[in-house]
Amino acid sequence: MISLSEIDITVKRATKAVGFSWGIAEEVGKGISLLEMFGLPGIKNLNQYYKIYKDKKFQNISLISKSNISKISYCPIISGINFLDQIFTLKELPEINFENIAFPILFIPFISRSSEIVGKKIFLKIDQREFLLNFNQSIYSNYLEGNRIIEKANKIKIIFLENENTFNKNDWKELYNLSRETFVDESEELKKTAAGAGLTDND
Repeated sequence: MISLSEIDITVKRATKAVGFSWGIAEEVGKGISLLEMFGLPGIKNLNQYYKIYKDKKFQNISLISKSNISKISYCPIISGINFLDQIFTLKELPEINFENIAFPILFIPFISRSSEIVGKKIFLKIDQREFLLNFNQSIYSNYLEGNRIIEKANKIKIIFLENENTFNKNDWKELYNLSRETFVDESEELKKTAAGAGLTDND
């Protein structure tokens, strides 16, 4: 099995070879390694994208807004890089939409890393495929076509989720009360044998 570090290095070199800067290549290397670690087909989608990248025109986006629409498919790498760069502005928007992004699987790691930076879970919907990105630590999804190449997403929706407990106050109170059974009352005997007991100050 190919290691994540080997994937990172090879992806960086391939990204530079198709015309991206070394800085962008570094980001793509990290992103594809992340996808493969989470079991998503990063290498397969990237390889197919690079086969057509030089011959087919893709739209670059610089300033991302609430609604982003293009007749020419957006480049998932440039879209992801700029999303990451503008994350502190974008997190204030209730919802962000894209139409027509090429190879959207390649867009995912940038959103996942954004979740870590702002400390919020992010809901991502790529057409009918849903993803929950958890602080760049895990990705939960209903995407069951694990080895499929997705050449285009018609609609992408991104929503920043508020951090909330999955339990209510009563659940927590009951569990806390149960935990208190392990508490030990400090007896006089414990006080005598505790660390530092019996020591005198000779100064």
